[in-house]
Amino acid sequence: MGKLTMTRRTFAKMAAATAAAVGVAAPASSALAETKTGTTGAGEVKRIRSTCRGCGKMECGVWVYVQDGKVIRSEGDEAAFQSMGNHCSKGQASLQAAYHPDRLKYPMKRTNPKDSNDPGWQRITWDEAMETIGEKFSELQSKYGNETYFSMAGTSRIWSMGPYAALKQCFVSPNAIQANEICKGPRFYATKLNDYNAYSWMETVGRPRVYVQWGGASELSNYDDSCRTTVDVATRADYHILVDPRQTNLGKEADIWLPLRPGTDAAMGLGWINVVINKGLYDDLYVRKWMNAPMLVVEDEDWEPSVSDSQSTHGSKKNRLLKQSDIKEGGSNTAFMVLNELNGELTYYESNGKSVASSVTDASAADLSLSSSSSSGKLPHWEGEDWKPATAGREAQIHGLDLTGQSQGFVTDATPFIDGLYPALYTPEGGLEVTLKDGKKVHCRTVWEHLCDRVAEYTPEKVAEITGCKAEDIERAATIYATRLDPSTGYGNGGIQYMLPLEHSCNSLQTNRTMDILCGITGNMDIPGGMRGSTAGWPFFDLAMTLPSAASVKGSPDQSKIIGGDKFPMLADPKCNPSWADATSIYKTIETGQPYKLSCGIGQTGDHMNQSNSLYAYEQLKKLDFWVSIDLWETPTVGVADIVLPAAHWMELDCIRKSQGSSGSFGATCKAVEPPAEAEPDLKIVMRIFKAMGQPYCEGSTDDEKWPIDDAENVCNNIALAGFRIPEWQDYKQAFQENGPWDSKIEKPEAWGTYRRYETGWATTSDSPAAVQAVMDHPQGWDTSTGKQEIWSTVIDNYYPNDDQAIPTFREAPHGPVADPDLFEDDSSFLATTGRRIPVYFHNEHRQLPWCRELWPVPRIEMNPEDAERIGVEQGDWVWIETKEHKIREVVDLYHGIAPGVVNLEHQWWFPELKQADKGFALCGVNCLLDKDAQDPFIGTSNLRAYGVKVYKATAENSPFGNPVPCGDDGTEIIHDSSDPRLKAWAPDYEGRTKA
Repeated sequence: MGKLTMTRRTFAKMAAATAAAVGVAAPASSALAETKTGTTGAGEVKRIRSTCRGCGKMECGVWVYVQDGKVIRSEGDEAAFQSMGNHCSKGQASLQAAYHPDRLKYPMKRTNPKDSNDPGWQRITWDEAMETIGEKFSELQSKYGNETYFSMAGTSRIWSMGPYAALKQCFVSPNAIQANEICKGPRFYATKLNDYNAYSWMETVGRPRVYVQWGGASELSNYDDSCRTTVDVATRADYHILVDPRQTNLGKEADIWLPLRPGTDAAMGLGWINVVINKGLYDDLYVRKWMNAPMLVVEDEDWEPSVSDSQSTHGSKKNRLLKQSDIKEGGSNTAFMVLNELNGELTYYESNGKSVASSVTDASAADLSLSSSSSSGKLPHWEGEDWKPATAGREAQIHGLDLTGQSQGFVTDATPFIDGLYPALYTPEGGLEVTLKDGKKVHCRTVWEHLCDRVAEYTPEKVAEITGCKAEDIERAATIYATRLDPSTGYGNGGIQYMLPLEHSCNSLQTNRTMDILCGITGNMDIPGGMRGSTAGWPFFDLAMTLPSAASVKGSPDQSKIIGGDKFPMLADPKCNPSWADATSIYKTIETGQPYKLSCGIGQTGDHMNQSNSLYAYEQLKKLDFWVSIDLWETPTVGVADIVLPAAHWMELDCIRKSQGSSGSFGATCKAVEPPAEAEPDLKIVMRIFKAMGQPYCEGSTDDEKWPIDDAENVCNNIALAGFRIPEWQDYKQAFQENGPWDSKIEKPEAWGTYRRYETGWATTSDSPAAVQAVMDHPQGWDTSTGKQEIWSTVIDNYYPNDDQAIPTFREAPHGPVADPDLFEDDSSFLATTGRRIPVYFHNEHRQLPWCRELWPVPRIEMNPEDAERIGVEQGDWVWIETKEHKIREVVDLYHGIAPGVVNLEHQWWFPELKQADKGFALCGVNCLLDKDAQDPFIGTSNLRAYGVKVYKATAENSPFGNPVPCGDDGTEIIHDSSDPRLKAWAPDYEGRTKA
């Protein structure tokens, strides 16, 4: 059978014609139909199709079963192609969360001092809570300025992302501690610098031929495309490569395991690039055409970098790349110079699409000159190119999509250079001498040559010394990944699923930039199974973060005033910042009052335990004049609040959902039952806060139009659906019930259904109408100053011109065995890693759910049996884990899948069973061990792993209360056994949801 070929237009017509039929397979009967079950309830059972939020952002499709107005169980939805019917233990335990007797049900205020173990919560009305909030925040902002307010955000709980954007607009302050500073944010920002925000997502559902699992265990839990999907993809791939200090559950099935030393991921990535380049396995056309590899770097130290007035989101930046404006009066400063390999002359890529000077003479001592031909069009272009979006291509041929019913999508053909142009990756030996417009001669070499210089330091043998892996395994893994199993596709074997460990060792930005470049040079950007970014689906607005109307009566936040901007200047960049205020800097500002006073804030699912030093953070939060928490539980961070507001569970609200990752799925979370008592969805709570502050949330002149609190979900979902073929929420919800999630490849054939979107102008579009319109003004390539995927970062070059950081490099963790050897001087010394996925928990969640806690009652420290024998501990022993900052206890779990000398600690533990405000987080909370000042030099990310600890047995003699088991302040033991009767007290409370 011959290969299928078609144009993108033909594919789009085909997709539109089959949208109704191909979306998903509907069940035999209506999803809302009532079905009989064998339950003991009196009424019939309804099943409601929804989207689970039992963990972070996986968006698993589920059925929720309701009888007599109560949820009785949930199970996986077979029509959800992104999750394939999976419904993990966390998701199934959601029932216990929704009906937990300790749910927050009413607004409350503190009556005791913040140093008290009992906050003395007193129930108040919503009106009193909002009146207090409006008065206190207004008073403090009037006294100290808008920036005295800051937000805190954690993992999304449907509408709980207000601190990421909405609350910044409400309070006109740029300050927000965000969990994405140490969780996905460095990956997103690295790709934002290199190409486009969030192209760190790999299209797992696109079934990469070589599945590379780097620093994560998505078979247990992840943000997207995890669990059953990951297992299916990994086991069906031609090769499975695991890069991780510990062998994960799925890792035992891997073809190659590289158990690298924690914190050395950048060295490993640079080593892979070394192999790829030296073996000629890179995608030559992509590297030359769509990366800034052939652009020329001016190497003279006395040359002042010149500005690029970019139309990209990066804005104008100084950088050392040679531009036409450097060598000719009136030349464009966004026309980046390259050497044409075919004729030895200089030419350019115009990244802004403005008219450029027609010629440049006397460019260098070698009499190189620009061609006199020039395009005067408004689109970015190579010299002489009249660029048009690519249209030719063919339907993708992804193996295994028959299992899910997912659309194949359309793969655009890779387009060659125009005749007579082939940008050089290498300059003549010794580099290129170019004459500037002032007559000065400068020495230039290509970006690619600089990358080659950098990775030459990271041979497989050198990387073996650094990481502890075998050189032959490193070379073999890189070779398998980069050698195309099916060259006829014209693209690589798939992307890399790189995850949190790469963000946690004080080299987060450069490590993640390394991974992005590795995927780029191997031809794995925006291809089936490759790095695709976040799903382009509906809604247009992500109402979890932004607003239908950004109209503010106070103006906009001043990014230049952000806390931490003095130490990390890229945070203060109004055009190109990662969105967070550095957590450690926030806490230091509370302590010192410099550069100004931080006095108040709101936490929405956020907690102080996820970054910086948890003990330090908690002490600073207690000093605030006013703190508000929005949550489902009395968490440790709620323990320092002045006002606490009760939020709804995912089974209790309506919300449009799209896959955050690259699955292409979008659907809905649909209300199954009402929230308990006076708990409300986060959207309504945020809208109430806007009203209390006199800030409009929606368009309109009346209160009901500005703040439609009573009908918030319906109103905002309708706004979000504007432009979709099903524009009304109730109709959309019914269609979802009947058919399941939509496939963005079908619904958005250009923005998502097409691969190689950098060829068509859609690689850098989001869902907003403004972004879709902007694509017409900046169509081809990537959203960077150069318009290319940047190996040489023009943004980093701008802020750190003398630090040799524009090309990614490896940096040892500050408290690892190389940078801080004194921490590893005796037998009790270990290198700690942390953050692994646990089947029943997601970060700090679910410790109060009986099904979860009885399966995993206590935090565990994984240790190699050789180490345990050496320090005299056995399986199940409690041990102390100590740094100069603090010490905690965890239980020994012997595991041969971790190297001797390395221990794996569990993170984010606290104890809901303890009757004290801080819930005992300091007993076992791993981030209490941290050096708060150990941070990534560019974006402030905390050093959360790869640091030295002392480990020794906990005994009656060295433990408080004479008890190795951690105890609360009054001596009460934590739950540490599945038979503990306190677990029964947490059984679902169906009758008490309306009681105080």
